[in-house]
Amino acid sequence: MTHDLVAALGPLLSAEASAEAQAAGSEPADLEQAVWLRLLERLAAAGPPPDPYGWLRGAVRAEARRSRRTTRRERPYGAEPADDARPGPEQLALTAARYRALREAVGRLPGRCPRLLEALLSPTDPTYREIAGELGISQGSLGPERSRCLGCLRRLLAPEVAARGARG
Repeated sequence: MTHDLVAALGPLLSAEASAEAQAAGSEPADLEQAVWLRLLERLAAAGPPPDPYGWLRGAVRAEARRSRRTTRRERPYGAEPADDARPGPEQLALTAARYRALREAVGRLPGRCPRLLEALLSPTDPTYREIAGELGISQGSLGPERSRCLGCLRRLLAPEVAARGARG
């Protein structure tokens, strides 16, 4: 009996769901699935409806109304949480750990490299002339010295960067 009912109602349900889906803002397959579920619930509770075709048309319209109501109440995110411009606590903790690792590596550099890099990254943004005067070196040797210090820093951080890349 149930198989015959499903076979008889299938084409009508497909046509009705296709007709109602656009106005409901839903997919025809979603409406069909919801109506099949309602039919199974109906069969379990009260048996087959006396007028299966009329019941089916009413069920499709009821599901379409429910879908419209749900669509009106749902509000999309202004921005996806992952796209939020503000960093979350995890990102802040990771950034702080990276800065600590960088500061520790700068502290392990040879000679005047730690002082040079601190001066170059200073929030007061000193000129090359001011940095050279502070370190007691010529302004012309500042560029080559900076390159040598950054090369040393790169070599110090290479194992950590490689380990971070392997973790994910």
